[in-house]
Amino acid sequence: MANSNLGLFFVFALLGIVELEASHHVYKHLQTFQSSSSSANQPYRTGYHFQPPKNWINGVMIYKGLYHFFYQYNPKGAVWGNIVWAHSTSEDLVNWTPHEPAIYPSQPSDINGCWSGSATILSSGKPAMLYTGIDSQNRQVQNLAIPKNLSNPYLTEWVKSAKNPLMQPTAQNHINASSFRDPTTAWLGPNKEWRVIIGSKVNRQGLAILYKSKNFVNWYQSKTPLHSADNTGMWECPDFFPVLLHGQNGVDTSLNGPNVKHVLKVSFDDTKHDCYTIGSYDNVEDIYTPDEGSVEGDSGLRYDYGKYYASKTFFDNVQNRRILTSWINESSSAADDIKKGWSGVHAIPRKIWLDEFGKQLVQWPVVEIEKLRANHVSLANKLLEGGSVIEVPGVTATQADVEVSFEIKDFEKAEVLEPSWTNPQLLCTRMGASVKGSLGPFGLLVLASEGLKERTAVFFRIFKGHNKYVVLMCSDQSRSSLNQDNDMTTYGAFLDVDIRHHKLSLRSLIDHSIVESFGGGGKVCITSRVYPTLAINEAAHLYAFNNGNQSIKILELNAWSMKTAKIN
Repeated sequence: MANSNLGLFFVFALLGIVELEASHHVYKHLQTFQSSSSSANQPYRTGYHFQPPKNWINGVMIYKGLYHFFYQYNPKGAVWGNIVWAHSTSEDLVNWTPHEPAIYPSQPSDINGCWSGSATILSSGKPAMLYTGIDSQNRQVQNLAIPKNLSNPYLTEWVKSAKNPLMQPTAQNHINASSFRDPTTAWLGPNKEWRVIIGSKVNRQGLAILYKSKNFVNWYQSKTPLHSADNTGMWECPDFFPVLLHGQNGVDTSLNGPNVKHVLKVSFDDTKHDCYTIGSYDNVEDIYTPDEGSVEGDSGLRYDYGKYYASKTFFDNVQNRRILTSWINESSSAADDIKKGWSGVHAIPRKIWLDEFGKQLVQWPVVEIEKLRANHVSLANKLLEGGSVIEVPGVTATQADVEVSFEIKDFEKAEVLEPSWTNPQLLCTRMGASVKGSLGPFGLLVLASEGLKERTAVFFRIFKGHNKYVVLMCSDQSRSSLNQDNDMTTYGAFLDVDIRHHKLSLRSLIDHSIVESFGGGGKVCITSRVYPTLAINEAAHLYAFNNGNQSIKILELNAWSMKTAKIN
């Protein structure tokens, strides 16, 4: 294919001390901190999620069968500043080998910072990297870099174009010089011109500015954006790609036609949420139109309803799948991040595809992660009576993979969903795991201490809505830690599943300070960062629970300890 979508992303952790938009800007006095403690043997350091050995990280592509992770990294400290593009490679998306930094500020067009970007495979088979630089005038401009040696699959050296910047704000194009960033993977149109979009805004109108080029060097701005939406603010890290109407395979970014839909995802700077719409792309007029009924803005569909930002997909042409990657920021204080000596983790890569009704995307951890499974424990046909808690023994509770499916009966006893209960996160906050209901809350208590003084609850509640039953999925961090300096926000979403005809399933990947949960086979995903003080190392426990009045049956529960991956 001319474009194998070697998408990558470069994301920006700010740890609650500066606004995320500022992460794309450059400060005259960058703060750097050295760790006051070794990063070894820390209870919150992950065992199988990607992170560097120490300090601040905040991106994946495939070339000659080798996966590449380029990511923003501060080699001098655990907070934002001194950013370079670090680089690691993998054969399996699980174990990663570090290399020397690939890109760092060196030209007038990026002298004040090398920020996010995406890779594209050109018709010649050469990878080309478009990225945002902060130039000597502190303007956001778009630059190009290419590998120095294409015969080296590790791509350890990159050369910047002498013509940088290739795209820049001018008085004629009226682009905001501080809101012009994050070029996507490019795609080919029917006239064989490359297209790329860049995130921007005009006042409160979010924009996907479209540029075109015949040679990937000389770019011109299209007369109209690919898409825009009022009252959405700055569009960071946009992503635009096709998905098949049927099946789970991924497709090349340039594909269009009657058998595909297109996805436009943007990271909303205001709320730090990654939201998307599904629609149609007219590749002659270069206009994207969301499907009728699509909700644009922060109340629309989200990749993940927890800690998950600045995501990016790429097409894995070896496995014929589209893979989603993202950054998970910390929920601890900046002082605690400096103390532990590192900050920022990447989510487990997820395969994504369009659901059978064409209404939303489905996500599932890449199958390679299952090679880390060990010490299998299972339960079947276990009744969870109201108010009961059952421990899942025999697994390493701080580093585990758990899959469970539930059978629900007595639907008529479900609580009524009031018409005003439209905000699932607020509903989960008000009706947490400790609030007894009828059908629920039931699910898992992870990273739990003995006596449950600390626990993170991932659970469901069933409500009786208008002519249907409504499933609420929550991740309740309110009792995740005795350390009150942590952000312990509760997250939630409504899960679109007909529980009268389908089982209700939950999968949670637990990794010391991360809980990635997938409800309904991946229709709802919620990622949490938690930092227990009691439920650490061998003192952590894993439970199934039911705090509802009605009994719930565990049809099947499978849990595994997860081996530690070889990461950097």
